Amino acid sequence: MSRSAAAPERPRTVAVPLRLRSGVVLAVTSVIGLLMLAWPLLLEVDPGAERVDPPFLFLLLLPVILGVVLAELSEGGMDARVLAVLGVLSAVNAVLRLVSAGTAGLELVFFLLILGGRVFGAGFGFVLGCTSLFASALMTAGVGPWLPFQMLVAAWVGMGAGLLPRGVRGRGEIALLAAYGVVSAYLYGLLMNLQGWPFIAGIQLPGQDSSELSYVPGAAVLDNLHHFLVYTLLTSTGGWDTGRAVTNLLAILLLGPAVLATLRRAARRARIESP
Repeated sequence: MSRSAAAPERPRTVAVPLRLRSGVVLAVTSVIGLLMLAWPLLLEVDPGAERVDPPFLFLLLLPVILGVVLAELSEGGMDARVLAVLGVLSAVNAVLRLVSAGTAGLELVFFLLILGGRVFGAGFGFVLGCTSLFASALMTAGVGPWLPFQMLVAAWVGMGAGLLPRGVRGRGEIALLAAYGVVSAYLYGLLMNLQGWPFIAGIQLPGQDSSELSYVPGAAVLDNLHHFLVYTLLTSTGGWDTGRAVTNLLAILLLGPAVLATLRRAARRARIESP
């Protein structure tokens, strides 16, 4: 009896297929999320106001929007094999974040997120970013109003890794992923700083001393953008963000080849394809 007659070959499944409707939902969600992150630069405020409130209604909608996107991406595309791989990688990422805890920017969660997105595709990378940050927040007691933003920006990191050129292999692929790990580390810090900057740096109100770091209600967008960039450069870029970038760089250079080979072997055995 032939092998094919004894054990029919299982059909291959795409990890998380990005159909037209899924792509549109993902694009709209990304635009909305970016607007929510950039609210300090977009909110129109009376220059004489004594209090500035962010658009809390839109901030509360972000978890709902993420839920809709995850449901859309998983509809008809994530079978038991994909869910098993997603669960394992999310659990490993949660443990890695628990171990590293972000001390001095040391965050091991992102290098595996980047490699997972690279092997299984952009849709899988987006979902893995959301589930990894959510699981790690539960383990580290990091649940708070910042969590939906962390999930969204981490999802973008994973999705971006899946959108990198697919034809590069060998040392060129490792170099490409290492460079992406450095760039994404700084972008992650920049976007996460943006949404909480007015609360951390303070808000400049009439009668207060001027500051190059504070959010100024009613000021021109370029003025507030200048304040934000100075704040990020002094408080984050040279410390947390650089630590995250160096961690990604070293982890991908040292562990990337072995982890990529392991993930691709697991994908072949589970008969999972990237888009």
